[in-house]
Amino acid sequence: MKEVSLSSLSPGERGKIARVATQASVRQRLLEMGLVKGTPVEFVRSAPMGDPIEVSVKGYRLSLRRVEAQSVFVVKETK
Repeated sequence: MKEVSLSSLSPGERGKIARVATQASVRQRLLEMGLVKGTPVEFVRSAPMGDPIEVSVKGYRLSLRRVEAQSVFVVKETK
């Protein structure tokens, strides 16, 4: 299965977290926010200028800077 960055998804697309590949401090913060391997995530929308983006994870909405979302890799859900 092909991994893509969370930031490359379009609104309404879903996937499961495959890995978080960034420096340790940022990685820890993203993991604490619920972006852990195997967790379902949905791209909700992006701000008018494209940054930040909003995702739905574990029943809540989370805003991430696009640069952070580029380090979160997901396996897209197939329909």
